[in-house]
Amino acid sequence: MNKIKTIIRKEWAQVFKNRLVLSTVLFMPLLFTAIPLGMLYATRGTGSSDLSSDMPPQFAAACPEGLTGSECFQVYIVNQFMVLFMMTPLIIPVNIAAYSVVGEKTTRSLEPLLATPITTAELLIGKNMAAAIPAVLATWAGFLLYVLGTWIIVPSPRVVIALLDPMWWLAVFVAGPLLAILSVNFALMVSSRVNEPRVAEQLSAVVILPLLALFFGQIAGLFLINRQLVILFALVIAALDTLMVYLAVRLFQRETILTRWR
Repeated sequence: MNKIKTIIRKEWAQVFKNRLVLSTVLFMPLLFTAIPLGMLYATRGTGSSDLSSDMPPQFAAACPEGLTGSECFQVYIVNQFMVLFMMTPLIIPVNIAAYSVVGEKTTRSLEPLLATPITTAELLIGKNMAAAIPAVLATWAGFLLYVLGTWIIVPSPRVVIALLDPMWWLAVFVAGPLLAILSVNFALMVSSRVNEPRVAEQLSAVVILPLLALFFGQIAGLFLINRQLVILFALVIAALDTLMVYLAVRLFQRETILTRWR
């Protein structure tokens, strides 16, 4: 455990010297929090009167019973952007983990690290935790800031309850860490096979595409995210995490990496 802690401290000391990585960790959660809060502020006056007695089907499907048409409109619009809280634990680890292995090649710190008596499992666990912990904590902090902002901005308790549906708590606090693990291990796989940090970051960003499809699909009205979909999504991601961890261990060959990078 001490070796893993040492790896984590070393990773943070090295990675957070990169301004791009540091700005991503600090400002991306704030941006993704500001978007739904901005939508709440912009639509805060629509909750007091009914827009129409006949709500569109997508509004009715997104809202619990008892809300007016205008309140459903507010809930529906804001919920479109809640997927951003699931993107944060995907995007942040890509920047950290992609730099984690290949970045050490450019600083010539990988060879001494691989020459130490640390096992491959300990090394990968340390790199996983070093990339996942900041992403998960930043995501949770952004979401809790959104919860606080919702209580302040929205005057209707019914709308607040609808906006803070347990579905989103499940997505952020369960699916979020699973997405971080997926992103980290995919980025580590890519990073261990290429020689340039920028190439590693660009290739690792591919892992974000499925969630982007989910985001734009919901905005386009192709489907509506609900609790069942979030649970199914979390189970699929958990299975993919198992596969990614296995592949990351298999592809991370210490001797081959040293030989290729000499």
